[in-house]
Amino acid sequence: MDPLTLDDLDRKLAHALQVDGRAPFSRIAAVLGTSDRTLARRYGRLREAGALRVVGVPDAATLGHVDWLVRMRCTPDAAVPVATALARRADTSWVQLLSGGTEITCITRTRAQTADGDLLLQKLPRTSRVTTVAAHCILRAVAGTSGWPGRTAALDPDQIAALAPEQAAPTPPVALTAADNQLFAALAKDGRAGYPALSKATGWSETTVRRRIAHLTAANALYFDVEIEPVLFGYTAEASLWLTVAPAALSTVTAALATHPQIGFAAATTGPSNVVASVICENLDALYDYLANSIGALDGVTRAETAPVVRRIKGPGTVLLP
Repeated sequence: MDPLTLDDLDRKLAHALQVDGRAPFSRIAAVLGTSDRTLARRYGRLREAGALRVVGVPDAATLGHVDWLVRMRCTPDAAVPVATALARRADTSWVQLLSGGTEITCITRTRAQTADGDLLLQKLPRTSRVTTVAAHCILRAVAGTSGWPGRTAALDPDQIAALAPEQAAPTPPVALTAADNQLFAALAKDGRAGYPALSKATGWSETTVRRRIAHLTAANALYFDVEIEPVLFGYTAEASLWLTVAPAALSTVTAALATHPQIGFAAATTGPSNVVASVICENLDALYDYLANSIGALDGVTRAETAPVVRRIKGPGTVLLP
């Protein structure tokens, strides 16, 4: 089978990993009615092809960090090298080329709104070929926090409930250590890394690693996401969408976006365009219909700007260099 073709079982596996990124294959297999060896082979095939990866992501709000959406316009010859330089940084995610390769967007994280935040733009690549740079603070994620609906439609509610991890009792705020940073770095490469590998990365025992991951997830300081390209599900049109929304309509508009299956992610931000979203559609005709009918019907939206995604250089995890 073509490694870049998803069948029904592949889609169910991707959905299951979105529900619980570290669920044992044996538990997933019991829910899906197949064998754990079959799932392990499927996952290995997709992982090796670069089609699917589970990554561990620290939660900014819980840890007191701040995410910024950076938007850069540059000359076409500068786009790839600048985006690649951004992607290599440990504090960036979702590095994308837009608008025919003349624009770059990414999310970069600082430890606080002040101090680090004041120096944010000084950390970005410097070249005369970058013509404009703007940074907008992400105030609140409003849609897509549980995964893009296109990849979370393969399981029924009973299967989702059977796979969902048990809700742990609330825990005190997390104080991170140097070893936690090593743990986050390892999970950003492979959210399903085994405990022996994570023990080696942190210097902790396997038991300590297991308990620490449980503590971090219970405290909402760590969550697991699935990296997989929408084109594998048959969705070929992806765009960034910037909306200018009247303040009085902000809650209504963001609540509506959260119900749209075309929205992969959306957040309220600072700046003149105060809502940013990732839109995923089957094709350009479907993107047109979505903008004209769904976005056009939202009261309070005074301006909308779209930019097609040309290439994703980096998702939520660490870039795996050749």
